[in-house]
Amino acid sequence: MYAVSVRDHVMIAHSFSGAVFGPAQRLHGATFVVEAEFRAPELDHLHLLVDIGLAKDELRKILAALDYRNLDEEPVFAGRNTTTEFLAHAVWTRLVEAIHAGRLGPAADGVTALRVVLHESHVAWAAYEAPVPSRR
Repeated sequence: MYAVSVRDHVMIAHSFSGAVFGPAQRLHGATFVVEAEFRAPELDHLHLLVDIGLAKDELRKILAALDYRNLDEEPVFAGRNTTTEFLAHAVWTRLVEAIHAGRLGPAADGVTALRVVLHESHVAWAAYEAPVPSRR
């Protein structure tokens, strides 16, 4: 299995509902280092898995829509706890949409799996990984 990864970061504010979150129920900030790893069993005819420049640019666009925002005020996240693992899935979903829309170049059509990791700190992170569904 081949893999290509890109990395960026995002700064957000949010709060959580539920006693299990303790003081994180109050509004607080977080900075996440975000990794996206694209995987495929084969390379294309140019020996390319994904255009790394396009992947980097697309990840930046996805994160820019969240950067310096209070996620509690974003309608798309209304009523949800934007935990690290939840946000990993949200980024994964947007990257899959970008693959299907062709924004990562033609080589990305061969991507079969995607893993998104959000590093909350040097000691804690969460990820979402799944096969990339074929285009419908």
